[in-house]
Amino acid sequence: MPRNIVEAVPNISEGQNREIIDEVAAAAGSVSGCKVLDVDPGAATNRTVITIAGEPQAVIESCFQLIRRASELIDMRKHRGEHPRHGATDVCPFVPVSGITMEDCAEYARSLGRRVGEELGIPVYLYEKAASRPEWEKLPNIRKGEYEALPDKLGKPEWEPDFGPNEWNDRVARTGVCTIGARNFLIAYNVNLNTRDPGVARDIGLTIRDTGRFLRDENWKFVRDGNGKKLKQPGKLQCCKATGWFIEEYQTAQVTMNLTDISVTPLHMGFEAVKEEAEKLGARVTGSEVVGLLPLSAMLEAGRFYIERQHSGLSGTGRQGKTTGVPQAELIETAIRSMGLRDVAPFDPREKIIEFMVEEKTVDLSGMTCRAFADELSTDSPAPGGGSAAALMGALGASLDSMVANLSVKKRKCREHWELMRGIAPGAQAIKDDLLNAMDDDTEAFNAWMDAARSGGDVQSAVRRAIEVPLRVLARCPEIIQLASELEEKGLQASISDAGVAAAAARAAGVGAYYNVLINLCELEDREYASETMKKAEEYLEETVARADSIFERVQEKLAGKVEGGGSWEE
Repeated sequence: MPRNIVEAVPNISEGQNREIIDEVAAAAGSVSGCKVLDVDPGAATNRTVITIAGEPQAVIESCFQLIRRASELIDMRKHRGEHPRHGATDVCPFVPVSGITMEDCAEYARSLGRRVGEELGIPVYLYEKAASRPEWEKLPNIRKGEYEALPDKLGKPEWEPDFGPNEWNDRVARTGVCTIGARNFLIAYNVNLNTRDPGVARDIGLTIRDTGRFLRDENWKFVRDGNGKKLKQPGKLQCCKATGWFIEEYQTAQVTMNLTDISVTPLHMGFEAVKEEAEKLGARVTGSEVVGLLPLSAMLEAGRFYIERQHSGLSGTGRQGKTTGVPQAELIETAIRSMGLRDVAPFDPREKIIEFMVEEKTVDLSGMTCRAFADELSTDSPAPGGGSAAALMGALGASLDSMVANLSVKKRKCREHWELMRGIAPGAQAIKDDLLNAMDDDTEAFNAWMDAARSGGDVQSAVRRAIEVPLRVLARCPEIIQLASELEEKGLQASISDAGVAAAAARAAGVGAYYNVLINLCELEDREYASETMKKAEEYLEETVARADSIFERVQEKLAGKVEGGGSWEE
């Protein structure tokens, strides 16, 4: 799965001519490294929203190709539609999804805007988080007067675009202008009620939306200040637009929300707020639906929230606790079930979560069965080889760490260290996921090296990548052993053998990764980099072996002592 993912949502001023829409979408889809996830035309608005996601540079190029093709096919002089617009590609916002910051997105907007202005001769204005002027943060301020106002606006100093010509000419008359920006991820989210009455849903929407509602007194009269102005009660949620409606298809009322910044108001908090307000009105929430796509982080955060809630209840009994250190698939399923995301419509994570939709694996060793991977490893193919095997060994060590921590929080005798265990389990899961990815990354790096050698490409860059993957694996090994050491000392003692195996697996992974770093360093021409990397690898290996040897001695002593003394670990 790509580590850094950005979304772009260009809106083109054509929603009726399917041939033009398809050609523009095809131009966007011609770039490798990203995907066109959705094409949503509107006939009345004469506008199409296109969603693209993938690796940043690929998405930027995809957007450029889209804007270029739209400028060739769409003539703004002939455009009519209900939606405000001022260009063939009216807006093109970048949205962070995974491993991307808002400032990154603003820079992508500037990079794309510069190319569009210089290469296509289209005036470009930057908006929202990429805006160069405070007054241009809000799109309506830039789009004031729409396309029809451009002949009067362009040419004036106050309407100097960020990129491209500040003039009305024949080309601009055809293309209009383009507004490129960066904004937060928006989730369209509906919560289902056990009533057909849209009034109940609207009342809840008024209470939770960020703009709030007007205050009323006991006689249901508006409360006013000394000047006669109506007073408002603040909304329950920030960054939330909400109202209510009745959906004929589902035969139910829904509270419909736009969550405009999920870092402020995440998905599950929207659900919980509606649930709380519905109960006050004698209604119940039966489930919810996400309209469109959402980032993986939203589902993982929701899954952790509901598992933490389970822990709060369970630990209160004194019998056991629960950790969020579970596989991603379990976190996602917990979120789906907790928010009833399959109540009125299907929810398939592979079709709803952006990261899963853009995933394009040329190598999927981590998805194989144990037997299939071992069989593949045993053939005369040079990859997968020791690098992928070392990554798998490390992932198994981290998995055992998580297992022992999860077992420990289920035992009352370990209650003193439950919070420590609750920190270890998710940390171990994160290491496991990274190393499973490294299994594929190592083989992909080797294949890229061979391809570069055959095609006369940049072999030295490929060699560096082939060094970086096992070095990453090696760097994780001391962490795995440190967690195993804490588990051996404070975790469930009936599972100290598992903690010992975790450390042993990490030791083997570390040695194997070290060997792979060294053999690839032999092919590197940059000897200064090679020397620095070798020193770093030796430090990681020394730490790995020292920690592993220490825990081996302690685990062996405990196990041997128990064998000699007899008795059960549960005693």
